[in-house]
Amino acid sequence: MNQHDNSYKNIFSHTEMVRDLLTGFVQEPWLADLDFNTLEKVNCSYVSDDLRDREDDIVWRVRMKGCWLYLYILLEFQSTVDGFMAVRILTYIGLLYQDIIKQNLLTTDHKLPPVLPIVLYNGKNRWKAATNIAQLIATPPGRLSDFTPQLEYLLLDEGAIDESGPLALKNLAAALFRLEKSRAALTIGQVWEALFEWLKDPAQSSLRRAFAVWINRVLLPAHLPGVTLPNFEILLERKTMLAETVMEWTQQWKQQGLEQGLEQGLHRGNVEGSANVLERLLTKRYGPLPDDIHYRLHNATVDQLEHWADTFLDADTLAAVFVSH
Repeated sequence: MNQHDNSYKNIFSHTEMVRDLLTGFVQEPWLADLDFNTLEKVNCSYVSDDLRDREDDIVWRVRMKGCWLYLYILLEFQSTVDGFMAVRILTYIGLLYQDIIKQNLLTTDHKLPPVLPIVLYNGKNRWKAATNIAQLIATPPGRLSDFTPQLEYLLLDEGAIDESGPLALKNLAAALFRLEKSRAALTIGQVWEALFEWLKDPAQSSLRRAFAVWINRVLLPAHLPGVTLPNFEILLERKTMLAETVMEWTQQWKQQGLEQGLEQGLHRGNVEGSANVLERLLTKRYGPLPDDIHYRLHNATVDQLEHWADTFLDADTLAAVFVSH
C-alpha cells in the first residue's frame, strides 16, 4: 500500500468515520435499524487460495435488528478505473463469507449475515465501470440467465459526490472528501479548523492525529511540496496560528502557480505565454482587465512580467500591481 492508502485506512479505522460515511452517503431506510454503538472492526487477514492477503481493505460490522451487518470497505486509489471491480468484489465477499463460516459467526438461524460492499474511489476520472457483476456477463439464452450471479457494490466516487450538505451537518467523511478535492488553501484551512472544533475532545485525539498525519503526508505534499504542518495540538489551542498558516499556504500556492507558469513560458522562449498566465491570474482576482493593462502585459519585457508577478502577491488593487513599472 502507498502512503495515501495507508493514511485513508488509518482514518477509516475509527468508528466515527465509518458512522459518518454511512449516515452521510448511504441513503437507505434500514440505516435507522443500525446500532452505531456496536460498530466494531473485524480482523480481515484471511487468505485466498492464491495466498494473497486482503489486509489492505477494511471490514467492520454493526448490529442491525438482532444480527450483524458486515461492511466491506475497499479503498480504490488507482489512477485508472478497474472495469472488472465487480469480479474482485465477488471474490472478496466470498472470502469473507468463508472466514465467517470457519469462525462459526452465522446468524441465530444458521445463515450468513448480510454484507454491504463499499468501493471508495478518489481518482480524477469519473467511475464508469459496472457496479453489478451481472452487467459484465454476456446475456445467456433461456433459463441460463437464472444462474447468472447477482452481486452489486455501493460506489462512492469522491469526485462525483456533492458533500456540501453533509459537511454542514458536521460529517467527518464529507470533510475528508472536501479536503481531498480542494484546490484552495483557504478552503483547506476552513475545513481543517472545523475538524479540530469537532474533534477537540481529548477522547478524539487518535482520529485528530490521523487527520493531521494524512494532511502532512498526503494532502500538503500533493499541493505544496516541502510544506509541513505545525503541531496540531498547538494549532487546536491557537486558532490565530492556524489562520496565519493558511495565509502562508495561500501565498505559496499563488507563488508556485506564477513561478511555474512564468518558468514554463520563459523556458520555451515564449514571453507571450508568460503574459497570458499573469493575465489569467489578474483577471481571476480583479475581474476583467482594462485595454491598457492588456496592452502593457503583452508588450512587456521578461523583467517587467517577473516584477508584476511578485507585486501581484501583495497588491490589494490592480493599480498597485503596476504602480512602479
